[in-house]
Amino acid sequence: MIQNMDVSIIPLFIGTYTRTGKSKGIYIYDFHTDTGKAVINNVIEAENPSFLAISPDRKFMYAVNERSPLGTVCAYRYYEQDRKIELLSKKPTEGVSPCHIAIDSRSRHAIVSNYTSGNLNVFSISPDGHLGELVQKIEYEGNGPNLRRQEKPHIHSAFFSKDEHFVFIQDLGTDRIYIYRYFPESDNFPLQPMPIPFIECTAGSGPRHITLSRDGKYVYLVHELIAQVTVYTHNEGKLSAIQEVGINEECFKGTDGAGEIKLSPDGNFLYASNRGEANILAIYAVNPKNGTLTKIGNQSVLGFGPRHFTISPDGKFLLIGNQASDEVVIFKRDKNTGLLCDSGQRISIGTPACLVF
Repeated sequence: MIQNMDVSIIPLFIGTYTRTGKSKGIYIYDFHTDTGKAVINNVIEAENPSFLAISPDRKFMYAVNERSPLGTVCAYRYYEQDRKIELLSKKPTEGVSPCHIAIDSRSRHAIVSNYTSGNLNVFSISPDGHLGELVQKIEYEGNGPNLRRQEKPHIHSAFFSKDEHFVFIQDLGTDRIYIYRYFPESDNFPLQPMPIPFIECTAGSGPRHITLSRDGKYVYLVHELIAQVTVYTHNEGKLSAIQEVGINEECFKGTDGAGEIKLSPDGNFLYASNRGEANILAIYAVNPKNGTLTKIGNQSVLGFGPRHFTISPDGKFLLIGNQASDEVVIFKRDKNTGLLCDSGQRISIGTPACLVF
């Protein structure tokens, strides 16, 4: 057991796709915030744990297993002192290829997005961290103009508003953001549709993930299929688009596959990744007065397939999981300019899919 752990060392969790045979499941690293070096600490065997969520009290971890024909979701007890993990419970998601999981701040519910089957499921969570019953299952209908990717609904993510009064659901298949009122005390149907239950995004854009400003007044959406970012104002569950900006350089003519979007811890800069043939990270400055974005530039991810990335809590490092090149590249981050430079540090890991501090 580790005693008197150095405060400059924090745990880093990486979920992977194991179907390639290059990885075993969930990896836990000790990340050194002074140097950016990551040292392997533990490995938990699991099948395709493609997205992870840590409970706010840091006692539990939840993971979806992106399986077909039926996905699963797991709850783990996490022992931070020695970086050990204990499986508590495992449930079928009653959907195909779950790709995202969200936990509210009081750990009352887990919301699972099933991509291939295009449905959303809500599980209760017991006080001891175990997954409870499936309390709500929501089916969707419709399609988009991209016949190859949007033949039916493809629910990609669920995010709580900052006050957790609302939940935003991104449907890549129908170009919609569904908006629900959240009732954490409800044991039945904790998600209730708003009077205007969804907003339409750009046709064929494929909404994937969002991130919210620290005050919750602005929502930033990344569109997977067209590599764009849309800025919305948010007021009591109502979203209004105020800006659209591209990720790529204007001369880019290749294929797109935007992946992740995140704000820096101080909220001053926004980052969005694009896979396909671009393999870049776009960097934007955030206007503190109106939430709009100004493009600063693009950073090569120094690899292929930047599906997911994260920023260290102190804002000093940005870590990009390059799924197609089996590596996490660790960049130093300038807090004043938002720009990145290669730290020289790497994590060699098969098909990284999700990174969480």
